[in-house]
Amino acid sequence: MKIALDPYMSRHVPLEELPSFVKQLGYDYIELSPRDDFVKWWTRPRVFPSRIKAFKQAMQKADCQLATIQPMYRWSSPYKDEWEMAMNNWKRCIELAVEMDSPLLISEFGRGGSPERSNACQQGIHSPEACENAFWRSMDVLVPILEREGLTLSIEPHPEDWVEEIHPAMEIIKTINSKAIKASYIAPHSYYYGDDLAESIRATKGELVHARVADTFNHKASSQLRYIVNPPGSNARVHQHLNMGEGEIDWDVFFKTLHETGFDGVLSSCVFAWEESAEASSKFMREEIQRYVDKYWR
Repeated sequence: MKIALDPYMSRHVPLEELPSFVKQLGYDYIELSPRDDFVKWWTRPRVFPSRIKAFKQAMQKADCQLATIQPMYRWSSPYKDEWEMAMNNWKRCIELAVEMDSPLLISEFGRGGSPERSNACQQGIHSPEACENAFWRSMDVLVPILEREGLTLSIEPHPEDWVEEIHPAMEIIKTINSKAIKASYIAPHSYYYGDDLAESIRATKGELVHARVADTFNHKASSQLRYIVNPPGSNARVHQHLNMGEGEIDWDVFFKTLHETGFDGVLSSCVFAWEESAEASSKFMREEIQRYVDKYWR
């Protein structure tokens, strides 16, 4: 089991100082989500030999390793130019993962094309079918490369992706039928995945290598009035990444079911809600995750 920190709330920390910073918070592993000075959102990684060398030396000095790298590219875009650029960026990021000795990449199924183009389109080019077909083209390109390099890519269905629920997502992952493609389970997205927490986690058995830990409220509860969004009729949708215990996830069910499925992968703290108390939040999450790991795995 690797317990990692997604340091997005502390992204102001310089890259070369990040390993020691994460280590001081109690973590031995980093979940490297997008940041402008490394794997940047939607564009080519901002890396060069001296930056890679300095980051690797900093990790070695702090005795803190990369657990995951999270590329975010428009690999489900129906727009040819966006899709081709996504493939170029993915290939570079795979090279980077090899250079960084980071065997696990994580990402999302994707929301299709860039919103400024898709929202303006009236011809259905951003339909779930079009996005899924683009995704399959991406798998045809990337899976052989990942297999050749001995890397694993773990994919999650994210709210607003062309697939949000856990069961169809698992069907797709199993259909890919590659040791290089596995599943992520993101606890604060549980109420989008399905209505039964334990059943949703069981659906990932045999494929799950990565789980993110943060709390959230059930947006479907109280006659779907758990959140009240104005103006009435707004199509805004809310999900949260809170400290454990601040939402409605049943953490005993979560960890107990993970253990029952044989999970032994990366558990990462991914709280985003409390930048004003990021260090205290990260320390609290480290202790809480360990408490449940000790309870169910030991």
